[in-house]
Amino acid sequence: MTFSKKRLSLDIVIVSLLMVGVLFFNGNHGDVKADTNDIYEHMEIFAEVLRQIEDNYVEPQNPQNLIYGAIKGMVQGLDPHSSFMTKEEHQDLLIETKGSFPGVGIELSIRDNILTVMAPIEGTPAYEAGIKSGDKILKIDDQTTIDMTLTEAVKRIRGPKGTNVKLTIGREGVEKPLEFVITRDVIPLKSVRSYRFDSSIGYLRILYFQGNTSEELASHLDQLDEEGALKGLILDLRGNPGGLLPQAIEVSDEFLDSGLIVSTKGRNNEQDMQVSAQKNKKERNYPIIVLVNEGSASASEIVAGALQDNKRALILGTRTFGKGSVQTILPLSDGSGLRLTTARYYTPSGRSIQVSGIVPDIEIKYIPPDEKNDENISQIVREKDLKGHMLNEKMEEDSKDSVEDSNDLEEHLKQFLGKDNQVQHALQLLQSWDIFSKLAPKS
Repeated sequence: MTFSKKRLSLDIVIVSLLMVGVLFFNGNHGDVKADTNDIYEHMEIFAEVLRQIEDNYVEPQNPQNLIYGAIKGMVQGLDPHSSFMTKEEHQDLLIETKGSFPGVGIELSIRDNILTVMAPIEGTPAYEAGIKSGDKILKIDDQTTIDMTLTEAVKRIRGPKGTNVKLTIGREGVEKPLEFVITRDVIPLKSVRSYRFDSSIGYLRILYFQGNTSEELASHLDQLDEEGALKGLILDLRGNPGGLLPQAIEVSDEFLDSGLIVSTKGRNNEQDMQVSAQKNKKERNYPIIVLVNEGSASASEIVAGALQDNKRALILGTRTFGKGSVQTILPLSDGSGLRLTTARYYTPSGRSIQVSGIVPDIEIKYIPPDEKNDENISQIVREKDLKGHMLNEKMEEDSKDSVEDSNDLEEHLKQFLGKDNQVQHALQLLQSWDIFSKLAPKS
């Protein structure tokens, strides 16, 4: 019997997979231990399928593509937030976490096996085109998204600045699919925006937790203070889909001088940690109201939970998304990467907010002034809607074309905030804070 080089290569891959499987499952992996015979049995089935495809499939296949496809399917079945990335996809993710990437500016997830918009990032092409949270992406450039993975969808939506991508959208309450042709741009580095009310109340919005968010936050706060001592701050985390855990910790620490910020518990001890606040050089003693909604997820929930449990801020709005898990990016030997859920995180009081979310101290639903002025704040998908979600165990290019002009932004914020019932309620509470704090309790 003769063997082709291709067949021999495939056999080597199969033997390697069998060896890796045995080594992995015989290692120290918590309470889960697999019998060697069981591993061989399942790996042999996998190897058998590979051989059948190699010998009998109607067209020749690339072994790497077959292996990658199998890995993607395996990881995709874990939960909505774990994924396998090719070398190119891994590099794209590393670029994104630095705060600048070409695309349209939407955060995606999978809901009921349908590619769904978690939240459009404010000021991006998708936001300006009218894409809304909860929109179901049915097609990308006429390519159906059925059974399309998140990483594949992101890869198709992204592209060089100035090129177009067509998204076919299914929207609740709209009978026919909507089509949007969106011009890609460099998604801006800036993740923080601020505005000062005449009454010495500051407004600060965090759009996304990126590599430099905490630095931007401190800069905006200093600028607000330079214009006069603040008597209160509105911290807007609505529609913030999350981002980097270290940035959420640093943002929380900016408003806390002591106390626990967050703790994480994983399957292995190295995933367990407790992070406490450090004494700040600059005191920020003014009262804070944090705005949240169904689109506030992950890192933004860490900030809201830390400030709420430490009694540093009032939380106002609607219950948050409920993503209480931590994903770790693991680089692999061939340059590919694995985004793997490795831990759950807990608020300072020990709450796991997986699925349940952060419940506001003051629950007020956002009421859009009219259909045309709905700023994409309502109708956002939550963690509990994601198929395969984990259960709560207790229940550098900054393109001027990409960044709005500061004067235009201030005018936009002024008009937007004046029509926002949640912002207006928070403003009224902060304006009356001094009055109520001076009232003497009855003896």
